[in-house]
Amino acid sequence: MSIRRKKIKETAERLLNQAKIKEPPVPVERVAEKLDLQVKFEPFEGDLSGCIIRENDEAIIGINSLHHENRQRFTLAHEIGHFLLHTGEKIFVDHGFRVNLRDADSGKGGNPEEIEANFFAAELLMPESFLKADLKDKKLDIEDDTLMQGLAQRYKVSPQALVHRLVNLGYLKV
Repeated sequence: MSIRRKKIKETAERLLNQAKIKEPPVPVERVAEKLDLQVKFEPFEGDLSGCIIRENDEAIIGINSLHHENRQRFTLAHEIGHFLLHTGEKIFVDHGFRVNLRDADSGKGGNPEEIEANFFAAELLMPESFLKADLKDKKLDIEDDTLMQGLAQRYKVSPQALVHRLVNLGYLKV
């Protein structure tokens, strides 16, 4: 694990510990509140998923209310990642960022800050320790729709985000 990824993982774990979150689904809005972030849910046109606007020590996160609840949660976690990891920037606008950037090749292309924000969102919403506990004594099979759908629902993430996370953690091979 790279030093930067280790820092991102530690940042997400620290937030979960500070908020006393011990199981999924992670109440990502509560995490934002603990960071004194204002969150606004508004319908955005086009493929805009979310944005963060900073002024001095304050930030407002905008989330596209037209998107599925799971997408909104991931977008909010992604924007929190920008807030914590990329402090020098004033505005981030995400047009349909992809969730499938968390693999061995993720650092080879694309915007590094978007990759880091996606990685942070996955760490926050699907912490390795939570997944490890949920997968204990289970035979993980990507073809087991009942298990995969159940886990996605438990974590309130898309099945695609869950699969990418499980691949990234080495639980699944695809």
